Amino acid sequence: MERLRSSPLHANISTALDKQLESIHVVQARRKDEIVNTSSRQRHGPPRCQDETVVLALAAALRALCLATRKVRTVLWCAFQMTLPK
Repeated sequence: MERLRSSPLHANISTALDKQLESIHVVQARRKDEIVNTSSRQRHGPPRCQDETVVLALAAALRALCLATRKVRTVLWCAFQMTLPK
């Protein structure tokens, strides 16, 4: 879009994209923690209820990702509108 406009876009656009990417990495890490936690519990005894902190951390990360995705969608729509010819 910057090439189409021949000028740089607002700094908030790249910030929003960076925050979404960071949120994706956090969700991936929380999911990995959940998988490790589940597999280690199965090896060391009968299956028990999952540790609530791991599940709550994953839920919080998913919520943050949802909010970041909404913001990115809005920011990219605005950038697209600014790119269109008048």
